[in-house]
Amino acid sequence: MKFQIEDVTVYFPYDHIYPEQYSYMLDLKRALDAKGHCLLEMPTGTGKTIALLSLITSYALCKPSNPVKLLYCTRTVHEMEKTLAELRRLHKYQLDHLGPAARILAIGLSSRKNLCINPSVVTAENRDSVDAACRKLTASWVRALAAENPRVPTCEFFEGFEKAGSDGVLPPGVYTLQVIGMFVDFDGFVVFGYEFGDSVALDLRAFGKEKGWCPYFLARHMVQFANVVVYSYQYLLDPKVAGIISKEMQRESVVVFDEAHNIDNVCIEALSVSVRSQTLEGATRNLNKMSQEVERYAPIFNCYICRLVKLGRLFSFMGYSID
Repeated sequence: MKFQIEDVTVYFPYDHIYPEQYSYMLDLKRALDAKGHCLLEMPTGTGKTIALLSLITSYALCKPSNPVKLLYCTRTVHEMEKTLAELRRLHKYQLDHLGPAARILAIGLSSRKNLCINPSVVTAENRDSVDAACRKLTASWVRALAAENPRVPTCEFFEGFEKAGSDGVLPPGVYTLQVIGMFVDFDGFVVFGYEFGDSVALDLRAFGKEKGWCPYFLARHMVQFANVVVYSYQYLLDPKVAGIISKEMQRESVVVFDEAHNIDNVCIEALSVSVRSQTLEGATRNLNKMSQEVERYAPIFNCYICRLVKLGRLFSFMGYSID
């Protein structure tokens, strides 16, 4: 359905809207007009995600001279996928009514573990292992060695993306993180990387395999050009991660924190350090060993220090200054 909220035409991909959704959109629209902050709450199951996406994307369509970039932060990968699924349906509805003028680029950015397509890397046990295996194949010093010695392993997908250069871009569309099997979409289409007319709804990993490009580094490159970016809180709140990923984001962005009551826990986690007991025990052993070595060589050091002091006094007595 299509309706007006003050001077904005809202495109909403369902036949009915709850009063709570309309009230939510109205408050959100006024917050955007004021370029301020807002804290909104809706009961579970009343469609806050689609209400928010519909209002913000419609707001951007109605004000093309002042483009709005949406950064949508979620807590989990599952919530990220749900948001992209809602956005995909909304995008199709907008294209049906507005044609190519409604085209956008929307991507979900996640960790290497969720986006990697290199078989030798993605099979690692956990996220840290995947990150480490990826860096062993893509680090600049590794690639420099590989240029001299072809037997040094590198990642074919990262190399393919690098070779693509300026052609390594995503066409407009809504890109999900991955497709788990096949399922039937809202409109009866079987989904496994498909097109809705002008709207591309692709699995980012499938696109990477088709092009021979690394989906992770492709997504990182495209976040600065995308109209909508869906990623986890850490990409914006963790200083270490935000300094790499989000520093190029335009200042005129609309930032949404879904399930915002989790922000404090995420901030605490981002600025905390976890140390295992085994690490502390190892550090204690090393300190004890160092202490023993210091005690062992202490008499020799003291002897040298005494000689240096005497030598210094002798030079002073002879009229030499020692700095």
